[in-house]
Amino acid sequence: MSSSHHSHKETDILIEKQGFDDHFHEHHEGDKYQTNFLFKYIFSMDHKIIARQFLMTGIFWAIIGAAMSIIFRLQLGFPDESIAWLKPILGKWIIINDAGMGSLDPEFYYALVTMHGTIIVFFVLTAGLSGTFSNLLIPLQLGARDMASPFLNMLSYWFFFLSSVVMFYSLFLSTGPFSGGWTAYPPLSALPQASIGSGAGMTLWLVSLALFVVSVLLGGMNYITTVLNLRTKGMSLWRMPLTIWAFLVTAILALLSFPVLFSGFLLLIFDRSLGTSFYISDIFINGMALDRIGGSPILYQHIFWFLGHPEVYIIILPAMGLVSEVLSVHARKPIFGYRAMVYSILAIAFLSFIVWAHHMFMSGVNPFISNFFVVFTLIIAVPSAVKVFNWISTLYGGNIRLNTPMLFCIGFVSMFISGGLTGIFLGNSAIDIQQHDTYFVVAHFHIVMGVAAFFGMFAGVYHWFPKMFGRFMNETLGKVHFWITMIGAYAVFGPMHFLGMAGVPRRYYRFDSFEAFTGFDDMNKFITIAAIITFFAQIMFVVNFFWSMYKGRKVTNQNPWGATTLEWTTPIEAGHGNWPGKIPSVQRWAYDYGKDGIEFTQQHVPLREGEEHSSH
Repeated sequence: MSSSHHSHKETDILIEKQGFDDHFHEHHEGDKYQTNFLFKYIFSMDHKIIARQFLMTGIFWAIIGAAMSIIFRLQLGFPDESIAWLKPILGKWIIINDAGMGSLDPEFYYALVTMHGTIIVFFVLTAGLSGTFSNLLIPLQLGARDMASPFLNMLSYWFFFLSSVVMFYSLFLSTGPFSGGWTAYPPLSALPQASIGSGAGMTLWLVSLALFVVSVLLGGMNYITTVLNLRTKGMSLWRMPLTIWAFLVTAILALLSFPVLFSGFLLLIFDRSLGTSFYISDIFINGMALDRIGGSPILYQHIFWFLGHPEVYIIILPAMGLVSEVLSVHARKPIFGYRAMVYSILAIAFLSFIVWAHHMFMSGVNPFISNFFVVFTLIIAVPSAVKVFNWISTLYGGNIRLNTPMLFCIGFVSMFISGGLTGIFLGNSAIDIQQHDTYFVVAHFHIVMGVAAFFGMFAGVYHWFPKMFGRFMNETLGKVHFWITMIGAYAVFGPMHFLGMAGVPRRYYRFDSFEAFTGFDDMNKFITIAAIITFFAQIMFVVNFFWSMYKGRKVTNQNPWGATTLEWTTPIEAGHGNWPGKIPSVQRWAYDYGKDGIEFTQQHVPLREGEEHSSH
C-alpha cells in the first residue's frame, strides 16, 4: 500500500495553489493579539492558547476532585484506622479523640462527597473536556482562522476561572464548603441553617455555578456560530469530522439546558435570601414550624434534572467525537457508518431532553408518567448501540496501531458498554425501587460518564498533544497509565454493583450501626486500595504531561499520525491565524483511509484522476 503523505513543503504548496485567500494576514500586520506575554498567554484571544488554559485548569481541578475521593474512600474502607496524619492538611476537619486517634469530621465527609461531584462533573468533564477540545479543534479542523468571536471566547475562559476561584475559596471557609450533595436539593440547599455547609458554603457554590453557566453559554454560542459560519471552502456539513459534529450538538444541548438550571438557581437564591418559598413547605427545625409554605422541593428536582440529564450527554458526546476520530486514525480505516454516527448523535441529543424524570422515580411522581420516561430512557440504548457497533466495526480488519491514544479509545468503548448496560436496569422504574440511591447507581454513572469520559479525554490529550505542544508524550508511561487506570477503574466500580444490589446506600459516613451492611468491610477496603493505586497512576499522567511539554520527543513532521483532517496541515508551531498563507480548501470527506490502495489522503488534496468521492 502506498502512502499519499504530503511533505511539509508539498502541503504548503497545495494550500497556496488550491487554498482560499481571505486576506487575513494583510489585516493582522504585527498581530496586536500577541504583542506581549500578558496578551499572548494570559488574556489570549487565540483559540489554541485558550484550549490549553481550559486543559490546565481542568487538570488542576481533576487532581483536587480525585484527591477528595481518596480521603472519603479512606473513611469508607478503613473507618477504624487513625487518619491523624491528615491533620496538617485538613486541620480542624480531622477530629482527634483522647486516645490520639484521628477521624474525619462527618460534616466534612459530606462536603468532600459534594465537592467531588461538583468539581468533576462541571469543572473537569464539562469545562476541561469540552472547553479544551472544542476550542482546539473547531477552528483547526474546519479551516478557520479562529473562533467567530475571539473576545467572547476569552471571556468564556475567564468566567470559568472566576467560577473556579469562588469555588476554591469556599473550600477554606471555617464552616466548610457546601455539603448537601452535588445536586443541591432543597431544603438542605435552601435553608442556610440546615447544616453548616448550607450557609456561606452554599452561597459561594451558587455564585460559582452561576458564573460557570455564563462561561458555558459564551463558549457554546461561539462554537455554534463558528461551526455554522466559518467553515472553509468545500467543508460542507457532511464533510466535517465527527469531533466537530459532537462539539456542535454538545453546544446546542448546553445552550438549551443550562439556562434552565440558571433559572432554578435564581429561585433558590430567592428562597435563601428574599424569603420566598418556591422550594420550601412544611419544614420543622428543632421542633419549630417554619412559616414558609406552598413551595415544593420536587420543583427543584425537575428543573435540576432538565439540565442534569442533557448534562450527561454534554459530557459524553465530546468524548464520543474524540474517540470516533482517534479510533479511525489509528485503525487506518474510515469510521464505519459516518452518517449513522451523526444521526445517532442527533437522536441521543433529542432524547436527552425527554428522560429527565428517570432520576426521580422515587420522588413520588405518578407511575403513569414514569412509564413515559422509562420508554424513552430505554430507547436511548438504540443510538448508543449503533455507535458501539460502528466503533467495533471500524476496528474490525483495521491495521491497528496499539499506541496509547488507541488503547484509551478501546478502553472507552469497553467502559461505555459496561456502564451503559447497567443503565438499562436503572432506567426501569420497577427495578429502580430497589437500586435507587445505592452503590449500584454510583457504579453505573461513574463507569459510563465518569471513567468513559476521562478515557475519551485521555485519548484526545495523547493524540493531539503533538499539535498543542510540538512534542509527544512518553509512550511507555502512557501505556502504564492506561493499564493501571483500566484495571483500577473496574476494580473500584465493579464491586460497587454488588454493594448496590445488596442495598448498601450511597453517601453514608459509616455502616457499623446497620446490621445488614456490616459484612462488606473487606470489599470496601479492596475498593479503597484500588482507588488509591488508580489515583497515583493519574499523578503519573500529570508528570508525563508536564515533563513531555519540555522534554518530550520533538515533532518533526507536520502530520505525525498520518491523519486526514485539516489541523495537521498547519505548521508544527502554528501562530495566530493557524495557516501562514491561505487557508486550505476542502476537497473530500474526513475519512479517506486505505482508499484505492493509498494509506490516507488529507482533506485538502483534490480527487485523483478517475477517483470518485467516498460514499458514506
